Amino acid sequence: MKISRNVATTTAAMALMLGSLAVTSASAAPTGDTELQRNVAAYKAADPAAKQVDADTLRIPGGTVTLPGRAAANTAAISCANGHLCIRDGNNRYYDYYQCGYYSFSGVGNGEFNNNQTSGTRARFYNSNGSERWSNVAKDSGTASWTPVHYIRPC
Repeated sequence: MKISRNVATTTAAMALMLGSLAVTSASAAPTGDTELQRNVAAYKAADPAAKQVDADTLRIPGGTVTLPGRAAANTAAISCANGHLCIRDGNNRYYDYYQCGYYSFSGVGNGEFNNNQTSGTRARFYNSNGSERWSNVAKDSGTASWTPVHYIRPC
């Protein structure tokens, strides 16, 4: 009888201790980047083809887009892997295109591009009616206004 009372007391004490530990761990757990979560949800709602592959990155037709978690603008030079066309728009979204094709584009504002595809490859940027707005021959980088660009053909 005494042993079972000790076991019951010990079990109750351990349960209380584990419950306290769980509450402490839950309150200490990071809440996450809610702005990033809102950005991801909004992008996925606007582009049903977008599939989340990381906390801040979505696979889109032709490549990926990495979304900012905070409103602060990234002023660092835009880097881009060899063979890719990379764009940073006015919302600090980073687009990385690595497949040829004709794709919808939702970038806005002023930003940068890095056409790091094979030398001589022409990236084309189109208006909402499908007419070519401008183009760029690799390897090159620069600035652009993305608000009027509705479609992209990386190569």
